[in-house]
Formats: sequence, structure tokens, C-alpha cells
Amino acid sequence: MTLEREREAVVRHAPALADLTPARTGNLSVRRGDAFAITPTGVPYDSFDAADVPVVGFDGEQKAGEMTPSSEVPMHTGIYRHDEPGAIVHTHSTWATTMATLHQSLPPVHYMIVAVGRRVPLADYAPYGTEELAANVVAAMAEAGSSAAIIENHGLVVTGPDLETALENTRHVEELCRLYLRASAVGEPTTLTDDQLATVEEKFASYGQPDAE
Repeated sequence: MTLEREREAVVRHAPALADLTPARTGNLSVRRGDAFAITPTGVPYDSFDAADVPVVGFDGEQKAGEMTPSSEVPMHTGIYRHDEPGAIVHTHSTWATTMATLHQSLPPVHYMIVAVGRRVPLADYAPYGTEELAANVVAAMAEAGSSAAIIENHGLVVTGPDLETALENTRHVEELCRLYLRASAVGEPTTLTDDQLATVEEKFASYGQPDAE
């Protein structure tokens, strides 16, 4: 399984990580079936082509690609096995990572949080690239019913049906973390109730343009 379309998507979207995470520390992947294409480890986001992009099976075996995959393969694999999203974005973005160092989850301070759930939970710390970290992230997201998680002293992970959505929601969460931290510097932010969030979820179900005939 070579996942050519998915590998091309990784190449197309990887440069967006440069604005979301320092140096070469972020990663993203896109899934088809029981395998996924993922950014290679330790290289600039615009310095590889589709033939370089690693393809990894859920068994951990590299099935294609000239480069070594991201060290966070266990986390991506764990999330795909549990929730079966179409794509994953992992960053060390400034505001979400600030929340991570404070061991602070993101409460519903703005209605746009429903893009990923009713809150963004905090996943327990574990060394990067480990099965333990993968289990912690999966558990936090499952308990909160969220498609995102802040990882203690580490960063942020967001899932979506495709890379475009996962990246967009990564930006949403980063902006909400910024908003929360700046509001907290002035006072105690007010959060939305479950009833208020349910109303937003209902409205979001019909948000945007209808599909073309």
C-alpha cells in the first residue's frame, strides 16, 4: 500500500506546520485504511517530496517512503486505532504549549470550541514517541469526547476527517488558548454552559454552504 494521494497531501500541507510549531518539532499524517502517510522526522517541512514521505501500517512497519517517519508514530497509530479519524496534526504551538506547561485544560470560553468538542482535555505527560504517551492522549480525548488534547509539558494534538480540517481546528484551538490565557491575566474567564454549547452544536450542523447539486 503506497498511499500516493495521502503522501501528496502530506507534502502539500506540511509547510503549514512552520507557522504552528518551532523548528522541526511538529508532525502531521493522513490515513487510508490501516496505514497512514506521515511527515518524516527531523527535516524542514518544505524539503521533501511525495516519494520521501513514509507510509506506516498500524503494525508499525514502514511500507513505503525514502525517509524515516516522525518519532510520534506511536501516538498517531494509537489515535487511528481508537477513533479512526482521517488525519492528525501535532504541534508545539506557543499558546497551547503554554497551557501544557501550566497543566491546564481548555474550558469552553468561546463557542468555537465545539469544532473539537466541549473542552480540550489535558493528557498526562510521558516521554515523546512512546506507547505510554499514545495511551495517555487517547484516554484524554476519549474521556472528554474531544478531537483535540493538550499534552502536559509538550504541546497539542488535533484530529479531523482530513488534513485541511485538522489544520484549521489546530489554529482554532491555538487561538482559543491565547484568548483564555490573556483573559485569565485580567480576571476569571466565564465559560459556556452545556445547554449553550448544545445550541451551538445544533447550529453548526447546518453551518456553511450547501453541497452543489
